[in-house]
Amino acid sequence: MRVPSFLLAVGLGLSAALANANALNDFEAFIASTQSGRANFEQTVFDPKGKVSQKNSGTLQFTRPGKFRWVYTKPAQVIVGDGKKVSFFDQDLNQVTVRKLEQAFSSTPAALLAGKGAIDSAFTLVASGEAEGMQWLDALPRQKDAGIEKIRMGFAGGNLAAMELQDAFGNRTRLSFSKFERNPKVDARDYLFAPPKGADIIGE
Repeated sequence: MRVPSFLLAVGLGLSAALANANALNDFEAFIASTQSGRANFEQTVFDPKGKVSQKNSGTLQFTRPGKFRWVYTKPAQVIVGDGKKVSFFDQDLNQVTVRKLEQAFSSTPAALLAGKGAIDSAFTLVASGEAEGMQWLDALPRQKDAGIEKIRMGFAGGNLAAMELQDAFGNRTRLSFSKFERNPKVDARDYLFAPPKGADIIGE
């Protein structure tokens, strides 16, 4: 028995609408139920031709609003937001760069996880359907000079499983999360950064 084409079109349209609704619902539920989080991550950077140009791993932790800590293992780097400013520490250079929070991460992946204000004021959110067993949500920065074209968030079983960032030069960064903990007990001192002795400090 052939399925009438208009019924097939309606079915496909309904499936797409449900998938999009699921992505938006997963994101809204995640934000509503997650005041803090902790996870391991694997990071892969692809050049504009799709070739792997860098791999890294580390840990992340955040507490909303505006506090986060990202630690990269190799090369060793630490990024800490204390709610007012962000400190970037490069161990190889022994250099710390300090910037105001709003300037440093208003349109970045950290803003989606630990943002201070309404997320839709910084991003246009567009559900983009299912791929790789995840429901994907595209976050398009409203700030056009952010250097970021698009951030994608992938949800599996209602949990954040991956993020992808595409910059203005065509590079793509993929973050895959594991051991994600929602609302763990967090030590407030994790969000305080003291520059190492002898480090060069740039910025405020």
